[in-house]
Amino acid sequence: MVLVVVFGAALMVAALLSGLAARTVLSTSLLFLVGGALVSDGFLGLIHITPDSEIVSVTAGLALFAVLFTDGMHVSLPALRANWRNLARALGLGMPLAFAFMALIIYYLVGLDWTTSFLVGAVLAPTDPVFASAIVGHGEVPAKLRQLLNVESGINDGLALPVVLVLISAAGPMAGGAETSLGAISLELLLGVVLGVVLPLLVSHLVCFRLLGAEPKLQPLLPLATGIILYATCHLTHANPYLAAFSAGAVLAHVSPEAKASFEPLGEALAELAKFAALLVFGALLTPRLFEDLSWGGYLAVFLAIVLIRPASLLLSLLGTRISRKERLVAAWFGPKGFASVVYGLLVLQSGIPQAEEAFTLVAVCIAFSIIAHSSTDVRIARAFDVDDLVGIPDGDDSGNSSAPHPLAATGAT
Repeated sequence: MVLVVVFGAALMVAALLSGLAARTVLSTSLLFLVGGALVSDGFLGLIHITPDSEIVSVTAGLALFAVLFTDGMHVSLPALRANWRNLARALGLGMPLAFAFMALIIYYLVGLDWTTSFLVGAVLAPTDPVFASAIVGHGEVPAKLRQLLNVESGINDGLALPVVLVLISAAGPMAGGAETSLGAISLELLLGVVLGVVLPLLVSHLVCFRLLGAEPKLQPLLPLATGIILYATCHLTHANPYLAAFSAGAVLAHVSPEAKASFEPLGEALAELAKFAALLVFGALLTPRLFEDLSWGGYLAVFLAIVLIRPASLLLSLLGTRISRKERLVAAWFGPKGFASVVYGLLVLQSGIPQAEEAFTLVAVCIAFSIIAHSSTDVRIARAFDVDDLVGIPDGDDSGNSSAPHPLAATGAT
């Protein structure tokens, strides 16, 4: 119950400060991260959470699923077909470059063995647009940039997972003897995509039956029910839930735009709640001891991962594309480490392989600093694209409905 009270208090503070956060470098995501750290064993000692606590993996997994499901709904399939080359470059060249460069600096600066260094590189390869919502959530930002950041983050989570599992297997046997063969991993990924496509299509066909149909106030519950069934089915069948979530969101938005429109406010709110809960729990892991356990070489590796590895890798992959220089720079900077890295980092810690604790410490610190850096700069960078209506208050010279609230007025910045 203490954790529930802390979450409610943090949620209230975040809501009250969200207007200020949307105009400044203050970040509501950072509030939950710091709040979790303050009430943990390292400071006030109000809640006791360790990396092997079930609540950590559950909240991180739920948050990642919810965010990917709602993000998938923002994908425009026609726009994606028109700009697929940029995405292919980011995933096919930029992601492997970041993965390899990260492994090199970890091996030489941190001293982990080659297998574990590549493993940490794979864990930190996925990106998360949650901490850059001022960029991906506004129409003033060029569609090519928003699509690139959104779809890249939705797909690279699933691409990184098989690499993580294979490298865990190479580093040592997984706890419980979990199956990590390439065939089993491929089947999980394929099954995730299949479920993510088939289930929304099935629901959309059910709605077409004459005797079936939801009344307006219950229409948002259809996509919600689809997501719940999908999440449970993926865990029962061992399908990849993250590829399933992103695929389902994209398919649902394509085959039923009215369902997307009705669910969007509820879905965004639920995704925010899941994200905040996961940040609070993850923050509770950020004790002073965790930061003390990381060497100076580790801190240098974290710094390079955020300010050099991702930007350089994506800039190289986008050379020669039609994306403007400003858009390339923004895309290169916004490669935050998010919930996928939390989930995969926990897999490494719970695997029992040699150097698992050192790897998780490096991953956790990198995620924490990435959240601070990216969620505190999205508003300022959004201004470069004339995104002025960040809190739902139109400019004073706009005529007519100057007092009308913006749909995003209550969300604030991440």
